[in-house]
Amino acid sequence: MANVLQNIAKIPELKKRVLFSLAMLAVYRVGVFVTVPGVDQKVMADYMNSRGGGLLGLIDLFSGGALQQVSIFALGIMPYISASIILQLLTVVVPAVERLNKEGEAGRRKINQWTRYGCVILSIVQGTALATWLEGMNTAAGAATTGGLGFKVLCVLSLTAGTTFIMWLGEQITERGIGNGISLVIYAGIVAGLPSALNQTWELVKNGQIPVPILLLIAALVVAVIAIIVYFESAQRRILVQYAKRTVNRQAVASANSYLPLKVNSAGVIPPIFASSILAFPSTLGNFFPDASWLNGVVNALSPGRLMYNAMYVALIVFFCYFYTAVTFNSVDIADNLRRGGGAVVGVRAGKDTAEYIDRVLSRITFGGALYISAVCVLPSLLQTNFNVPFYYGGTSLLIVVGVAMDTAKQVESHLISHSYESFGGDSGPRMRGRRLDDA
Repeated sequence: MANVLQNIAKIPELKKRVLFSLAMLAVYRVGVFVTVPGVDQKVMADYMNSRGGGLLGLIDLFSGGALQQVSIFALGIMPYISASIILQLLTVVVPAVERLNKEGEAGRRKINQWTRYGCVILSIVQGTALATWLEGMNTAAGAATTGGLGFKVLCVLSLTAGTTFIMWLGEQITERGIGNGISLVIYAGIVAGLPSALNQTWELVKNGQIPVPILLLIAALVVAVIAIIVYFESAQRRILVQYAKRTVNRQAVASANSYLPLKVNSAGVIPPIFASSILAFPSTLGNFFPDASWLNGVVNALSPGRLMYNAMYVALIVFFCYFYTAVTFNSVDIADNLRRGGGAVVGVRAGKDTAEYIDRVLSRITFGGALYISAVCVLPSLLQTNFNVPFYYGGTSLLIVVGVAMDTAKQVESHLISHSYESFGGDSGPRMRGRRLDDA
């Protein structure tokens, strides 16, 4: 790690990118504490501390506590993620969007523009719902708020502008920083709550509520879970691809074989996010309608840590793993690209048979990936239920934090490798031009 930091400091361009990314994340964290005009932040803080579970707690976690602060960033980056997922689904369902996606860089820019528009529309819809709820909650609590149409319009504009600004920050980090801008924004929001969680855990240890052996066991489990996430996120199933011979100077030259890598976890963190959102919806409705007895029964059955909750959680994760992989991974297109490039999977006929073979392999490894995600997501809830540990990171948060950290490390490594190759080419280029090709 020390060598990587030293190398970053030695490369001016990479150092500039890292500092720019950190500056943008600092701006994001400052904006979390800018409260929406006309709202009493204390009322929301009291509500979140008493009944802040469910979907609101999930949004607050991904927004870095912005919802509890009633910040202009309260909606977080979730509208942009939702718009991106909707566009990905439309790519499969609508042929016109699919053709646009295959047009290269121009088509992708058009889809990105539509994603931005979708983010703004979803922000307005969600902002309107949140503004109406905030007005009612502040009025019921007797807080000083203007209310009325003017308050709602101002609140919606503030929330929409905040989400749009976060989207712009993420794109700036992607273009001018070290990359993965949207992911780094989510990462910063989740990690921001780690110091308070560690302090809370330490207070419980000092008060004797958590014995030291249990604390050491939990620390060992956290390290083990992180190691498992790193292993499975890097795991691939490589399919051997053989290319036809090429003719060079009237001589047949055998092309080198390559591999088609299939990730064990092709769906990423989308399945646990979808599953958590669906299971958190009943508890959110329960907070809004506390007098509904049948709804309270559903909320109790689907409380985190209960057997029904864990069973439904695992089932939904497995379903969304297969669903999202099927949406984002088109085996027919891959088989056609291999055939046009003169490549073929060893032992499999080109075309339809190749697509079916890839689907069969992908279905098997996706099942393993779904079990891995389910285990990582259920383990923290078991720790919370059985050991009464304020385990800050749920399974989804752990996947995001470790996954983004790995991707960021790869981005930095690619910049270092690129700089090394450029330096090598600049120093050795004149000498290489004077040598024979077969000597080189």
